[in-house]
Amino acid sequence: MQTEVKKPRLLIDFDRVIHKYSRSYQDGSIYDEPVEGAIEALKSLQKDFDVMVFTAFSKRGAARNMDITRWLERHGVYGIPVTNIKHDAAAFIDDKAIRFTDWNTTLKLIEVLT
Repeated sequence: MQTEVKKPRLLIDFDRVIHKYSRSYQDGSIYDEPVEGAIEALKSLQKDFDVMVFTAFSKRGAARNMDITRWLERHGVYGIPVTNIKHDAAAFIDDKAIRFTDWNTTLKLIEVLT
């Protein structure tokens, strides 16, 4: 009996990482094209990782997640769950992230935001 090896999970932010998001969500629709290389990267990552797409825009909850799923499918990406919950993951890919190593370094990085 062979045991299935669980793939490490990657949680990937949708806006500005997969979807260009050049004009915000003025009417709630997903209007932009993919970020260059995003579709190819997602397909490649699916081979070795349990990929999930994360969106912080949870006002519409499940409906919003379905909109993103349909957008991904229109661009040829299938089988990636979409969530607004920050699940445990081996890594998070996000355009606004600060990589934590220690608090002194982190506080110095945050200084530029004020």
